[in-house]
Amino acid sequence: MLSILGFCMILTFLVLVITKRLSVVVAFIFTAIAFGLIGGFASEMGEMMVAGILKVTPTAVMIVFAILYFGLMIDVGLFEPMIAKILSFVKGDPLKIVMATAIITILVGLDGDGSSTFMITVSAMLPLYMKLGMNRLVLASVVGLAAGVMNIIPWGGPLVRAAASLQVEVSDLFIPLIPVMICGLLWTLFAAYILGKRERERLGVSPMETAMPPGMSEQAAAVEASNGTSKLFWFNWFLTILLMVLLVMEVLPIQILFASAFAIALFVNFPNPQEQQERILSHANSFVMICTLIFAAGIFTGVFTETKMMDSMATSIVTVIPDWLGTHLPLVVALTSIPMGFIFSPDAYYFGILPIISETASNFGITPVEIGRAALLGHSTTGFPLSPLVPATFILIGLVGVDFGDHQKFLFKWAFGTTIVMTIAAITFGVISL
Repeated sequence: MLSILGFCMILTFLVLVITKRLSVVVAFIFTAIAFGLIGGFASEMGEMMVAGILKVTPTAVMIVFAILYFGLMIDVGLFEPMIAKILSFVKGDPLKIVMATAIITILVGLDGDGSSTFMITVSAMLPLYMKLGMNRLVLASVVGLAAGVMNIIPWGGPLVRAAASLQVEVSDLFIPLIPVMICGLLWTLFAAYILGKRERERLGVSPMETAMPPGMSEQAAAVEASNGTSKLFWFNWFLTILLMVLLVMEVLPIQILFASAFAIALFVNFPNPQEQQERILSHANSFVMICTLIFAAGIFTGVFTETKMMDSMATSIVTVIPDWLGTHLPLVVALTSIPMGFIFSPDAYYFGILPIISETASNFGITPVEIGRAALLGHSTTGFPLSPLVPATFILIGLVGVDFGDHQKFLFKWAFGTTIVMTIAAITFGVISL
């Protein structure tokens, strides 16, 4: 009964969001309340929701200060010289801009943190898309594709979760996946080329002058940006680079690093308390909207997890696997991990479902490490940039400013293609068995 209720809960939420019957926030909360009551958990529902909110609170805190920090850097013109240089390279060509988006995401994604990858890349590239009138769904999709593949690196979340839950060595999971990841990145660049070519056909190649503010040359734009309102261009660059280094080194929790950096930047650039308040208020809309989504998702996952719907669903999914599919479980796991990314959060999937699947697979002579590799092919690459249960997804769509349902519909076929390409590559290289 709980399993059926859980499937209905997920399906109801996805239908409401994708068909735009309700906003994501309202759908999260209404669905959680409705199915909590239907399941007979009225007396416990409040505690379940609070537990869910508490789990996502650190993410929400990080989002607030990250948006405030990068918003402030944009206000003082930190990224304008970079934009001018990139524009001078791409020559107003949407195709080159989309390709550059993919490459920058891959490089930034080496830090292993999807949230910071989204924030850094989008902050740098969004002004270019806005200047040229490009489709922001393309930006969200290309960043999501590249970050999804890079999400498999050993210091990223999914691979560490898989290794811990299956009790296997990280190197046993990752090293065989390196050529598979390369194939995934090549597919990402191919997708970026196709999407960029479509944007070029729609918009054409803009002359450099039209991409700059009226009456301003490229050189003048760079000079004005470097002499921005704060007149502290190099200090801001140093602070931002230091922040990124400390994030990678994990010197302090990411929330504390962003909060500290924002406080320093705000004080140095705007010493007047009134101006500081104005800067905060100018970006309030951005972080209020995203944090509302995060807390609503916490309410949803709190009910979904604490009612044991998720545990019941995990058991049901495993028991319906027919015997004749047993020897093909790695392929089954790779493909089914895509819808699993929509149903289960990363923690739920890797720590709740994967061990059960691995135990089942062992009866057919399939090793846990092979199941772990197969799971990463879909859940990481497709589920990560699309799942409503992954907070980083809302960071991406919030920063880019696109609708969650539109993002899912636009990106799904390309993300699904990533999983298919990487699965074929994994079979070809003998990383998983057919």
